[in-house]
Amino acid sequence: MSTTPTHAARTPHRPARTEPGSAASLRGRLRVALLVGGAVLAVVVTVMTVAFGQMSRAQRDITTVFYTAVTQGSASYLALVDAETAVRGYALTGDEVTLEPFVRLLEGDGHQPPDVAGIDVEELLADRFGEDYPPLGTRERAGEAARRWYEDFAGPVIEQVRAEGPGSVSTQEIETGRLMFDDVRVSAEEYLEQIRADRQDAVAEFHGWRDAVAAAMAVLAVAAVVVGSLLWVLLRRWITDPLDRLAADARRVADGDLDHVVVPVGSAEVEQVAADVEAMRSRLALLVAEATAARAEIERSHEQLQGQAEDLRRSNRDLEQFAYVASHDLQEPLRKVASFTQLLAKRYEGQLDERADQYIAFAVDGAKRMQRLINDLLSFSRVGRIGGELSDVDMGAVLDRVTEVLDEVVESTGATVEGVDLPTVRGEEPLLVQLVQNLVVNALKFRHPDRAPHVRITAERVADRWRFACSDNGIGIDPQYAERVFVIFQRLHPKDVYEGTGIGLALCKKIVEYHGGHIWIDTDVTEGTTIRWELPADPTVRGSSAGSESDADDAGSSATPPTQERTDAPAGAYTEARTAPTEASARPAHATTEPVAAGDRKDD
Repeated sequence: MSTTPTHAARTPHRPARTEPGSAASLRGRLRVALLVGGAVLAVVVTVMTVAFGQMSRAQRDITTVFYTAVTQGSASYLALVDAETAVRGYALTGDEVTLEPFVRLLEGDGHQPPDVAGIDVEELLADRFGEDYPPLGTRERAGEAARRWYEDFAGPVIEQVRAEGPGSVSTQEIETGRLMFDDVRVSAEEYLEQIRADRQDAVAEFHGWRDAVAAAMAVLAVAAVVVGSLLWVLLRRWITDPLDRLAADARRVADGDLDHVVVPVGSAEVEQVAADVEAMRSRLALLVAEATAARAEIERSHEQLQGQAEDLRRSNRDLEQFAYVASHDLQEPLRKVASFTQLLAKRYEGQLDERADQYIAFAVDGAKRMQRLINDLLSFSRVGRIGGELSDVDMGAVLDRVTEVLDEVVESTGATVEGVDLPTVRGEEPLLVQLVQNLVVNALKFRHPDRAPHVRITAERVADRWRFACSDNGIGIDPQYAERVFVIFQRLHPKDVYEGTGIGLALCKKIVEYHGGHIWIDTDVTEGTTIRWELPADPTVRGSSAGSESDADDAGSSATPPTQERTDAPAGAYTEARTAPTEASARPAHATTEPVAAGDRKDD
């Protein structure tokens, strides 16, 4: 076979990367444009942020500080006026009811609105404007004047009226009290005027900052549009248009025109990308040429491989045919050997010495074991070769049939064989019977010496498959041999300990795979042995072994087994011939056939 040339000398030279001045210029222009645009936007955003903060501060002053001061001051002033009027009226009438506004003022009962009651206005103003805030001094003077009016006039007048009666207070004293209260009135009104004036200033400031925020937002919107438009134009001129031309060239090459040369156009960066694309195009054109040559070579190799595969299939069919013919034709001489040896033992029983009887027993036993091995090989080779009809097979009925066949073995070993909720599956009933029988016999053969065998077969639905399990309480299998036991002729125990041919579990595996499933040893089980296998819940196609071997059946009539010799019903697979052959039965055409030892466990 020829090898593909490397074409190393034809590899196009990739353009070296350069850093011309235009590359730095492009980066510089983009950097300057982005910096200028970002600076403009940053300045506008900063101004808007400051203006919004000042507007929020002025709004808090209006709605919190000045509102509280004006509301509390007005309420307190009105309460003082009502108290002064009440004192003068009480001095004239002596009626205690008239004095109620004064009493409420002293007790501080309800003269403040609920939304500002309990707020310390002096502390609020001092925290906002400082201790030297002028209205605080005016408020303090008003408070001093109110205390003087109370101590020098209101308190003494009330005591005098209560002691001497309403006529005891002179007009001059009442006038003196009025003049003293005028000082309170003047200071309180001055305080309220100062607070209201400052509130108006705060309102004006709020409006000014609000206008500044609106203007900043407008400027920000305009600046964003201008900067975005400018960046769009620059990016289109410097990058987008050259990349569009490069993309058009690349699409033309991608459409199959590998001879189209990609011409670098645009900025240095775009030119470098175009040069890389051109180098890739040249390399791709070379690879396509090499791939075309390699494809022709592969097609030639594929034709050779198909011929070899056909030879291999033919060879496999011949080997399978030979194995079947050999095992089938070997039975006739073995029947003769076993039959005539048994006749010899029967006819000359007691006439020969003990060693001769032992030799005859060895010969009979060897012939029987050879027959079992050949029958097992026949059963193994027939799986998939002689396809039967698929039908609905009740696995519970299959287990009952197997238990009935193995009744003597079950009774002699004291075993318990049970099935739990076994389903109906689609398959060949004789093969499924043989599968279950092999597994049950394996469990009975490898039982624990200290307890009666207990074999339990269960099933569960897993997606679109049935998962079966055959569990026993026997001697178990070492996990390291979990795969080995399914290999044909593999044994884990000497033949003098456990009889068998080493084909039983290999036959089970072939039956399961023929039905499209798989079988394995559950190594997580530590007591006894659990063999699990899965079968399709509704199979439509048999396993891989079903069709590949059917061609071998047409090779010749001598290789096709008679229908009556097929092990369709393994009911007698585990029964031994109990009667010695007669001379008539020793004839080859009617020789007694030794049963198939299909139950040999692979862990033996």
